[in-house]
Amino acid sequence: MNTPLIKVIIPAVNEEESISKVIAEIPKIVSEIIVVDNGSTDATAINASKAGATVIIENTKGYGNACLKGLDYLSQQAVKPEIVVFLDGDYSDYPAEMLQILAPILNKKADFVVGARVKEYREKGSMTFPQRFGNWLATFLMRTMFNSTFTDLGPFRAITYNKLLPLKMQDKTYGWTVEMQLKVLKQNISYVEVPVHYKKRIGTSKVSGTIKGAIFAGVKILSWIFKYSF
Repeated sequence: MNTPLIKVIIPAVNEEESISKVIAEIPKIVSEIIVVDNGSTDATAINASKAGATVIIENTKGYGNACLKGLDYLSQQAVKPEIVVFLDGDYSDYPAEMLQILAPILNKKADFVVGARVKEYREKGSMTFPQRFGNWLATFLMRTMFNSTFTDLGPFRAITYNKLLPLKMQDKTYGWTVEMQLKVLKQNISYVEVPVHYKKRIGTSKVSGTIKGAIFAGVKILSWIFKYSF
């Protein structure tokens, strides 16, 4: 069986200490690693390039903006990927576990896979209370309103390219992950969760590390859920 063309998109802001570690541990099955530098003021772009990634720049801040920039880059390639993986650049995930996340897609069991940061696999202190509560509330509402089985909004995820395009992703900030999962549910795309390990990130979170970021993320997540409930 031929190995499908797999591309990884990593949004990154000021991750100079972690980005090369993330890139180094990504499995060789991946054909291209795209780091989207989202307005860094440090050596993130330089370190990512030295580590072998393709670096593109999106100066308009926002997690979703960075992801959309990565997708725009893919859309301009002559040969499109078959699978796209999204991964954070802070080294909180274990990039080597990408093989487990890809497995259900490679085995034709699902088109969308979320790496679920289950409690027993999480390092103590790796997720803040706002993160844990936000995940619980969002997935509880999705189970209640859409009969989903999601338990996490984990950013480590993979999706087939032919199912990703019809989602017409648009959120430019913190609602990106929940928007994707809601649209997967609405479009009846097959999905599974795969338990993944999670550790304390390198550096400070731009979302959960600040009260403003946590509140804004919560509002964005809830707004997407209630938008799709009507």
